[in-house]
Amino acid sequence: MFSMVNGLRDHSQQAIQAARYIGRGFMVTLDHMNRLPMTIQYPYEKLIPSERFRGRIHFEFDKCIACEVCVRVRPINLPVVDWELKKNMKKKRLKSYSIDFGVCIFCGNCVEYCPTNCLSMTEEYESSTYDRHELNYDQIALGRLPISVIKDSTIQAIPSLNYLSKGVMEGHSDSRDVTNSHTEFVRL
Repeated sequence: MFSMVNGLRDHSQQAIQAARYIGRGFMVTLDHMNRLPMTIQYPYEKLIPSERFRGRIHFEFDKCIACEVCVRVRPINLPVVDWELKKNMKKKRLKSYSIDFGVCIFCGNCVEYCPTNCLSMTEEYESSTYDRHELNYDQIALGRLPISVIKDSTIQAIPSLNYLSKGVMEGHSDSRDVTNSHTEFVRL
């Protein structure tokens, strides 16, 4: 009789534990039902990259002084800079400039350290090709600015951070900024 009561008690505890597990899973499902869909229908919808997005590099030939700082600061010696020395002026003259985006890791060091700001990052993230040799851009291809996702009328632009919760995007209501904490410190 005693073993039957213990068996019944164990069975009821297991049933309660199973109901808790099912309830936890159901709560996760309910939490995800309130979120917006994450799927983007790619050719027709595109994400708007964030302000600090590191996309394809844009190059301005007229600003470049052929100093090769962009080559020295990169983890890989990637940009190929061809120049000739003008002996009468004692200056370098840029002949050609190319970057192979099949090798580039988009670190942004070249853009950051360029003394003349002839390099900049664009918001272009589409670089798929059938042949990897097509990813080698010369100064003419690097000089073309891509069409902005926002200005393209053929696609629907979607903000890239819409899946984050309100607290992540706007900050929590109980968070304090530096000025609030400073005034509280002064009052003490």
